[in-house]
Amino acid sequence: MSEIFDVVVIGGGPSGATAAADLAAKGRSVLLLDRAGRIKPCGGAIPPALIREFDIPDDLLVARVTSARMVSPAARQVDMPIDGYVGMIDRDVFDEWLRARAEAAGATRRTGSFERFERGEDGVAIIHYQSAETGTQSVRARAVIGADGAKSAVAKQCVPGTEKIRYVFAYHEIVRSPPADAPTTGTAGTFDGSRCDVYYQGRLSPDFYGWVFPHGETTSVGSGSARKGFSLRRSVASLRQSAGLDGAETIRREGAPIPMRPAPRWDNGRDVVLAGDAAGVVAPASGEGIYYAMAGGRFAAEAVEQFCATGDPAALRAARRRFMKAHGRVFWILGMMQWFWYSSDKRREKFVSICRDPDVQTLTWDAYMNKQLVRAKPIAHVRIFFKDLAHLVGLRAA
Repeated sequence: MSEIFDVVVIGGGPSGATAAADLAAKGRSVLLLDRAGRIKPCGGAIPPALIREFDIPDDLLVARVTSARMVSPAARQVDMPIDGYVGMIDRDVFDEWLRARAEAAGATRRTGSFERFERGEDGVAIIHYQSAETGTQSVRARAVIGADGAKSAVAKQCVPGTEKIRYVFAYHEIVRSPPADAPTTGTAGTFDGSRCDVYYQGRLSPDFYGWVFPHGETTSVGSGSARKGFSLRRSVASLRQSAGLDGAETIRREGAPIPMRPAPRWDNGRDVVLAGDAAGVVAPASGEGIYYAMAGGRFAAEAVEQFCATGDPAALRAARRRFMKAHGRVFWILGMMQWFWYSSDKRREKFVSICRDPDVQTLTWDAYMNKQLVRAKPIAHVRIFFKDLAHLVGLRAA
């Protein structure tokens, strides 16, 4: 086993591909190992902050969303216009472009499934993986980035504590979008290829939400739940009927677990660090993961670069520390929102009503589009607080 890399990145989604590209660009020898035929179920929305920070070209955007429509349990609708747009991408094309960028930066790409982690007599990590073409293969690595998704095999074998993470299971169906000259009409109104529809209805999800996200020629219709026994297939079938898309051609169906909170630890204290869904970086309440996966991949790459330069395993801890410093407060707030507002249809009805407020819309989009909490408008925060309080104590009608 003479082949050795500075870094082996296991998983070629947005997080792993970003980490591999960053490290290869710094001159590190990188192996990017990814399974074949994997497409994660995903709404596909990316904010302007992601496009700017990670240099995403316009031709990867299959649609530009300029508004969101919230649908309450009673089918009340609240439209939230966007000052600008949110980009929509198809994950199969987007992820492959990121992997190709990593390869162009100097990373070695291989298709295979991670099997196990062990150490040689010299203490260097050995990664065993299965290749469809060549069978079981092994390489050595100074450092390993586990970006192999939720319920990560790397995390299970190398990082204690990750087995305690709870998951939402997400399921969606990619359907053919209605033609622009003959749009369909459902309970949320006429289909609009520039609008995302979000259904906060307990019948579609007892603890999450349903979505209809346009992708140009196709549309993602999905739902998620952590409740065992809840049928997401029936939920999506019902959602398609509500959206007027029950007769649309189904192109493919996909499902996968999504972590509900960041893992308590991301590294093994020696030479392994986690990133992306393996580290649990999916935002509560919204389920947004692409931006946070790529941000986590970049933090992991910077921590590994420091580790390779100094040999100090403590450098790996910086990945989680820096991520939580940048985004931990947002995750906490969103987690509290999901716990409270998604707990019953009565509260969901009030939540959608609150979204009609201009102050709420402005602060929500500012935070989402720029990926930071807005502190420059304290009066708006005060107004929102008292409006929310009025909703909660029943002084304001839903």
